[in-house]
Amino acid sequence: MPDRSSGATPSSFLFADDADFLTPTGQAINADFLADEEAVVRARAAAAHASDAESAEVRSIATRLVEAVRRAPAAKSGLDAFLRQYDLSSQEGVILMCLAEALLRIPDDDTADRLIADKIKAGDWASHLGDSQSLFVNASTWGLMLTGRIIRLDANDVAAPQGAMARVVGRMGEPVVRTAMRQAMRIMGHQFVMGRTIAEALDNSLEGANRRYRYTFDMLGEAALTGADAERYFEAYGSAIKALQARVGEYADTEARPSISVKLSALHPRFERSHRRRVLDELSPRIVELCVAARDAGIALTLDAEESERLELTLEVLESICRSPRLAGWSGCGLAVQA
Repeated sequence: MPDRSSGATPSSFLFADDADFLTPTGQAINADFLADEEAVVRARAAAAHASDAESAEVRSIATRLVEAVRRAPAAKSGLDAFLRQYDLSSQEGVILMCLAEALLRIPDDDTADRLIADKIKAGDWASHLGDSQSLFVNASTWGLMLTGRIIRLDANDVAAPQGAMARVVGRMGEPVVRTAMRQAMRIMGHQFVMGRTIAEALDNSLEGANRRYRYTFDMLGEAALTGADAERYFEAYGSAIKALQARVGEYADTEARPSISVKLSALHPRFERSHRRRVLDELSPRIVELCVAARDAGIALTLDAEESERLELTLEVLESICRSPRLAGWSGCGLAVQA
């Protein structure tokens, strides 16, 4: 704690130079922090005003897209009906999405059992029963309801999951539940996770109807906690760029080529505002290196959106990319925007 008699303020104690944190980017963003929403939206809408001709073109394209979707026959396959019922606007859809992605990367049965038990019990599966005309969906819903009841853990079971699993095995055979859930989640997972490696993802993206879509690939990584983590992710991104470069000839035009998506928090163990100067000094050169590699490979690179408190720092890193003489004239770098 600072000595109160010294006259030091908390801010001057925490940060040696406050001016280092009062950046133009930060001031532009933070001026609207907790601002009146209506005023902010009106100002942004005015700034994004389009001409009458542009507005007419937007309406025309949007109308054609909506009408085309409405004309298209509903998919008849069980999986498509299942995904339509449990879309990501529902709590149950989000639970299934999390399970699908997670179970693809869980190697041991015990961890998979505990994850299934924790997630499935949170869904209101009964509310979906009978909503769909698909027998596959309704049968799946019954299974999810049943599974949620069979492996629901109480407070004592959470502390000692071995007892709960033993009871499940005794009642109906827990491997049956786990195998069924794993298979269902594997089917779902392949709808959202293109592959376990960049090579597998590229192969799948070029198969059949998948070729009609455009892709950006990431490493499914978490934030780096150590310098070694950051180095491993940096090498993984570099390898992915080389893998994409080797396949660019298989795409009809440059706009259709897949791109790489990068999490800045994966490339630095202290991607936080309190370490701003260190981040800009250490991370900016590394992301520029990846951008140079992407440019030379003929693909685009996107900075992933992360937590809102990291937006200011993300924009400053983006600025360092835009101002780099090594990337002058290159328009292949972008920033993901989400709400």
